[in-house]
Amino acid sequence: MNGPGMNGPAMTGLSPNNNGAKILALAPKLALFIAIAGAAHVLLPERITPIAGLLVSSALTVFAAGAIANELSVYLWEQGKLSDFGLGWNAKSARNTFLGIACGLGAAAAIVLFSLAARFAVYEALPDQPANLPNMAFVAFVLIFGAAGEEMLFHGYAFQAQRKAMGDFAAILPVAVIFGVVHMGNANVSILGIVNTVLWGVLLGWSYVLTEGLWLPIGLHFGWNLGLMIFGVNLSGFTIGVVGYELHWNRGDLYSGGAYGLEGSFLTTIAVAALFYAVFYAVKRANPEEVPGETGGV
Repeated sequence: MNGPGMNGPAMTGLSPNNNGAKILALAPKLALFIAIAGAAHVLLPERITPIAGLLVSSALTVFAAGAIANELSVYLWEQGKLSDFGLGWNAKSARNTFLGIACGLGAAAAIVLFSLAARFAVYEALPDQPANLPNMAFVAFVLIFGAAGEEMLFHGYAFQAQRKAMGDFAAILPVAVIFGVVHMGNANVSILGIVNTVLWGVLLGWSYVLTEGLWLPIGLHFGWNLGLMIFGVNLSGFTIGVVGYELHWNRGDLYSGGAYGLEGSFLTTIAVAALFYAVFYAVKRANPEEVPGETGGV
C-alpha cells in the first residue's frame, strides 16, 4: 500500500536481497530515535511532575519525546517533515481519526455495559470526588497528548523505518512487545494487563499498516483511554477520579482488572480481538481504497 511515509521524501532504500545491509542501515536510525526519546524521558518528568502531577507529566513527557524524536529523525535521515510520515492532515485523516475514536470508545462502552447487564459490576457515587466538568475536559485534553505521543513513539519514524527494512510482521510484533514491556512499570500492573497491552500494540501497529497513517491508531488509543475515564475505570494503573462515580465490581480481578483497570481484564482480551474485525470493517466501509483486496489495493 502507498501512503504517507512511502510517497514522501524517500526513506533510504537498499537492495531487497541484501537483508544484512538493510539491518545495518536501520540500526543507527533506531539508535538515534531511542536515544532522543530516552533523553526526553529522563530530563522532562523531574521538571514537569512537581508542577503538574504524575498523569499530566506522563502524557506531556511522552508527547514531547515522540514529537522531538520523530522531528529530528525525519530531518536528519530523510530531510523531510512529519506530515510525510503518517501525520499529514486531510479529509481522510480526519475520517480515520474519528473512526478510531468511535471504535476505541465503543469497545470500552461495550465492556462496561455488558458487565452491568451481567451484574458483574455496579456504579457507586463518590461523594468526596464530585463530578467536575472543567477537570473532565482538561483530562480529556491531556489524554489526547498522551495517545498522540505514544503513537509517535511506537509507530512513528522508527517503526516505519523498521517496517520498510524488515516487513510488517517484523515491525508490528517486536514493537508491540516493547509497548507492553514499558507499561510494566505502571502501578498495580498484572501479567494479563501486560498481555492485553501487547495485544493493543499489535492492533495499533496493524491500524497504521491498514491506513498508512498515524491518525487511526491515535484515534483508537485516545477513544479507549477517554472511555475508561468516562466510565469511571482506572487507566493503566492511574485513578483519574473526575466523573463523580466509579465502577464497583462483584467479581474478581480476572473480570475487573484489579487496580490496574480494565486493561488487566480478560474482557479486554475479548474486546481487542473483536476490534480487529471492527476496525477492518469500519476502514473498509469508509476508505475502500485503503484495504488490501479492495479498489486501490496494494
